[in-house]
Amino acid sequence: MARLNGTRKGSVWDVLDITVVVAEKDKVVATMPIGPNHRQQIGYLHGGVSVVLAESVASLGTALNIDLDTQMAFGLEINANHLRPKRDGMLTGVAVPLYRGRTTHVWDVRISDENEKLVCVSRCTVAVVNRPPDNGNPFSRDIEP
Repeated sequence: MARLNGTRKGSVWDVLDITVVVAEKDKVVATMPIGPNHRQQIGYLHGGVSVVLAESVASLGTALNIDLDTQMAFGLEINANHLRPKRDGMLTGVAVPLYRGRTTHVWDVRISDENEKLVCVSRCTVAVVNRPPDNGNPFSRDIEP
């Protein structure tokens, strides 16, 4: 898990403090605290931040199911229903696959707060594309702890 979380340096995962806690082919779980970088101007969690968390766990789930030496995963379509406003606390995003095809995967994502109350539900479609020869597998290189 430390190696996987080490790949987030300099990415949106780093900026939003998204941390993977479970990474399996059939389930991905990540946490994200709500802080100043996660709120919109009136102090509540920005809906787009929830969408970033949802797409992040879905895309990682797809990455765990493909050959990363020859393929890449990209978010293709996402929808989200924001069910409850939040000002602070800890969010947990859980992604499970609904469909895993050759070129697309569809994931169900549920984001809950620290009290296990549902904050957002999302469905994310992830495209599986061929990796260009000059773009290596990000998980195969040495990563700083």
